[in-house]
Amino acid sequence: MTYQELVKNHSGEMIEKLVTEFLSRNPAEIRFDFEDNDQWSVISMHIYEDDKEIALRARSEDRYELYFGYYDDDDEFFEITQPLTEEEKNILPKALRKAMAKVVNDEEGLRLPGNFLSK
Repeated sequence: MTYQELVKNHSGEMIEKLVTEFLSRNPAEIRFDFEDNDQWSVISMHIYEDDKEIALRARSEDRYELYFGYYDDDDEFFEITQPLTEEEKNILPKALRKAMAKVVNDEEGLRLPGNFLSK
């Protein structure tokens, strides 16, 4: 299975894995990032042994995307992004969605106690 197929066909599982890992952190950090006029909040996890990154980006107007970055055998970096469906957005805890929206609106990252999002 290619990474494109993984992201396309197993995005829900990837999101669940990322959210579970994120919620186990203490503190949990939501970062603010931007490129040119585009901006977003992001949570991410790195799989260092495989040189991969899985991230969730939240943009304004309740738009989310799954991000998957990886290095190939020639050490070239590739990125795959895919917008989340409504069903995939529903996987996200409401408190996480609210916190990610705040980061985008305030243009400033946020650190939360690990148990904050489970309330």
